[in-house]
Amino acid sequence: MDRRKSLKTLAIGTLGGAALLNACENVDTKKEAANSSVADGFTLDRQPEELAQYDKVIASTFFSKHELETITVLCGIIIPKDEKSGSAIDAKVPEFIEFIVKDMPDHQTPMRGGLRWLDIHSFKKNSKSFKDCTHEQQIAIVDEIAYPKKAKPEVAQGVAFFNLMRDLTVTGFYTTKMGIDDLGYVGNQPNQWNGVPDDVLKQYGVAYTDKENKECVKFS
Repeated sequence: MDRRKSLKTLAIGTLGGAALLNACENVDTKKEAANSSVADGFTLDRQPEELAQYDKVIASTFFSKHELETITVLCGIIIPKDEKSGSAIDAKVPEFIEFIVKDMPDHQTPMRGGLRWLDIHSFKKNSKSFKDCTHEQQIAIVDEIAYPKKAKPEVAQGVAFFNLMRDLTVTGFYTTKMGIDDLGYVGNQPNQWNGVPDDVLKQYGVAYTDKENKECVKFS
């Protein structure tokens, strides 16, 4: 699967405005936020309710070991390592998905049900769970459900699951530093312009005057 062609749309959420409210917080609140048990190393002050929600989410585990191993295999198939960057596994996308389904419980039933469907389908075809299949067998199953317009009606549940799995994987990957670097996004940069290229000036029969050339700033 070509990871460059798989990316269609990407919605990246924005952080809350906690940092803008620092002036309104007392010293004790700031200290509580700074010393909170935030496992991901995120240091920007958060509102108390945000901290409470985060601590609640990371305190529990949703996926079983088997389910998380299956998710890891799928992440590696959806965004494999290539010559430019690491895989979704390297970017810790399975951990991201574990977090998301706890923070957004509406994903729990579709994800768990989809993983169950995937194993049942795999047992019917290969007499073993999806994660225990060979890579070739795994790809053959993925090919059945990765292309909605080509998929057979009997694998509709698998298609719905894989769509969700792919969305979560892509979102998780492209919101990491590795994913942003993979896109080549560098943020706002100061612009440097040396004027209209010589070949374009020649094409239209125009040229800069000596005065313009002397007064223009040139960049190497």
